[in-house]
Amino acid sequence: MAHVLIPLPHADFDPTESAVPWQALVTAGHRVSFATPDGAPGAADPIMCTGKGLGPLAPLLMADANGRSAYAAMLQSPAFQTPLRYADLQSSGFDALLLPGGHAPGMRVYLESSALQDLVVEFFAERKPVAAICHGVLLAARSRGADGRSVLYGRKTTALTKTLEFSGWALTCLWMGRYYRTYPQILQDEVRGVLASPSDFIAGPAATTRDGPDHLAPGFCVQDGNYLSARWPGDAHRFAAEFVRMLAV
Repeated sequence: MAHVLIPLPHADFDPTESAVPWQALVTAGHRVSFATPDGAPGAADPIMCTGKGLGPLAPLLMADANGRSAYAAMLQSPAFQTPLRYADLQSSGFDALLLPGGHAPGMRVYLESSALQDLVVEFFAERKPVAAICHGVLLAARSRGADGRSVLYGRKTTALTKTLEFSGWALTCLWMGRYYRTYPQILQDEVRGVLASPSDFIAGPAATTRDGPDHLAPGFCVQDGNYLSARWPGDAHRFAAEFVRMLAV
């Protein structure tokens, strides 16, 4: 069985994108370790957990029952309660890497971490399995090797699409401001900018409904060799299932 690392920020990571893959991995018998900036347990975006502030859009935008249930279970796991520190991480201690997303301000410490970017480069250089979803793809895109190119250069990938990011912002900006805009630049544009060709970014079909543990079909992922990517929490169950399958090969 594989030893999988899931790094997280102090706060504001997406509960579904972290906990659904965690649950699938441990159910399959894999060992999972977490890491945070200072080795203290992190906390998911409370708005995604409770829907508070989303008003009538809460059922559409917040974590669904499957995501909330998986997150509640993850919170109780000894591994989640005793994370490693970013500074202590070495790729040699793990077999695979999973990069969750999230869009609230607390994600920036994770997305901008040079320690994590260096670690991602190591995993790609060693051809170990790497899975990234939503803003987790942005962390991978920002991870550059000695040649100055992103680890995603020459790879096909998906990520949070322009349509999904803009829709979340447009639906809530009147009362939540830039909550859905982590950075001024659209995520899809930044990711496409580091690829060998803009056509290597694959947006996939319209994301109109979420997948689930018993209906993976609505989910969308892109696999390119040892690298797996997905777009949003609505892809999380398929993303998790595909990563478990990759680790079984």
